[in-house]
Amino acid sequence: MAEKSKILVLGGTGYIGKFIVQASAKAGHPTFALIRESTVSHPEKSKLIESFKTSGVTLLYGDLADHESLVKAIKQVDVVISTLGGAQIHDQVKLIAAIKEAGNIKRFLPSEFGIDIDRQQNVTAPPRDKVVILGDGNVKGIYVTEEDIGTYTIKAVVDPRTLNKTLYFRPPANIVTFNELVSLWENKIKSTLEKIYIPEDQLLKLIQESPFPTNLILALGHSTLVKGDCTNFEIDSSFGVEVTELYPEDKYTSVNNYLNAFV
Repeated sequence: MAEKSKILVLGGTGYIGKFIVQASAKAGHPTFALIRESTVSHPEKSKLIESFKTSGVTLLYGDLADHESLVKAIKQVDVVISTLGGAQIHDQVKLIAAIKEAGNIKRFLPSEFGIDIDRQQNVTAPPRDKVVILGDGNVKGIYVTEEDIGTYTIKAVVDPRTLNKTLYFRPPANIVTFNELVSLWENKIKSTLEKIYIPEDQLLKLIQESPFPTNLILALGHSTLVKGDCTNFEIDSSFGVEVTELYPEDKYTSVNNYLNAFV
């Protein structure tokens, strides 16, 4: 049996981060989560932290602004995964400095998971009356569950084939246009939704006039659902790998099966 890696996750109590932590612990890796001491008493985070403890996750206290705490935490592990939100992306230079000083890290995954979408609206189910569609709805996007992101990330971080590569999530069954997504949902609920289309020029105006983080969320929507930046290029195998091709034996959650949970 291959030796397990000791994995440290930063941003582990954030939206994507918690799935990375859970996947690491589930895979049997000694898992560490770096958190601020104030987070333990946070009303919305305390239950999550307790679930980490139940799963065998070791909590380490530290902060990006505290270099010594970073180095101390990093010296206890083999792998560092950053899932920091958009507001802290540039602060990762402090993390890199600590990794260099510690000198023992085999793998580092910087945060490329986008913004921490805890900031977004708390939508718990697809709409049943009307839907807002950015652009014309005919641009293909990619849809991946958070659990699958966690599972594939942990597989990849200990896989020599992914060393110094960009990891792409492109499950074939989940590359669909937004109109196709809406149609699939309408078929499941046996109803037709009112469709409100926001043309690109109107969307760009909204981006300019909206405050943060709404403007950033809209900009991401423009990038992915109007410009098609997730699908308008081929993956260059010299620097990128796609997870479902690396792990064809693993079943990911399809859009179709995901929507079944809400019917």
